[in-house]
Amino acid sequence: MDVNQLIHIVIVLVVVGVLLGLINRFIPMASSIKSIINGIVVIFVVLWLLQLFGIIGAIGGMRVR
Repeated sequence: MDVNQLIHIVIVLVVVGVLLGLINRFIPMASSIKSIINGIVVIFVVLWLLQLFGIIGAIGGMRVR
């Protein structure tokens, strides 16, 4: 992984964090809904990072039977 890819990852993480912070601060909703949204975003970011670093395979290839 080269420096450009790492910079891209950091930029994506900062943008996601800023957007999540703006949503939490300026959009009025119940705290339980905010917690659910925060949890979902964190799960997706962690899965994206795990897939990016090759720890898990392609998520699109999974099938539910």
